[in-house]
Amino acid sequence: MAQKIADDMDRKILRELTSDARLPNNELAERVGLSASACLRRLRRLEETEIIQGYTTLVDPAVEGWTMTALASVRLSRQHEDEIRMFENAVLEWDEVLECHLVTGTRDYVLKVMSAGLDQYERFIKEKIAKLKCVDTIETSFVMNTIKARRI
Repeated sequence: MAQKIADDMDRKILRELTSDARLPNNELAERVGLSASACLRRLRRLEETEIIQGYTTLVDPAVEGWTMTALASVRLSRQHEDEIRMFENAVLEWDEVLECHLVTGTRDYVLKVMSAGLDQYERFIKEKIAKLKCVDTIETSFVMNTIKARRI
C-alpha cells in the first residue's frame, strides 16, 4: 500500500513530474519553490516510499501500427477461480491489451485493446479471446475520439 503524501509541496512535485518526468532536479526545484537539495531529498523519499512507483515513456501507438482503440467488455461463463485465472493469465500475454479491469455490473472485465484496424481486431477476438473456453460473451465499443486521457 502506498504511503500518504506528506504535504502540498509533495503534491506540487508530483504535479510537475506528472507533466514532465524528465525535468532536471534544479528546474523541478525552481518550479516548486525549493532549493535543489531539499527538492532532491523529497524526491528520493517519494521514490523510497513508492509514492512514485517508477518512470515511463509514452509512445505514440501509431509507431506500432495501432490506429484503432477498442473497449471490450467480457463476461466469463462462470466466476470460478480456475476460469478467472485462465482468463487473467491469457490477458497478461496479449500485447494488444493495454489495460484490463475487473469490473462490477453485467460484465466481468473491460479491456482496452489497440489494433491496426477492424481486420486485426477481428483476428484478435477470434484467435485469442473467443478461443478461451471460459469466455461467455464479448461486447465491443470502438473509441471514436479521446476527449481526455490522463496518467497519474
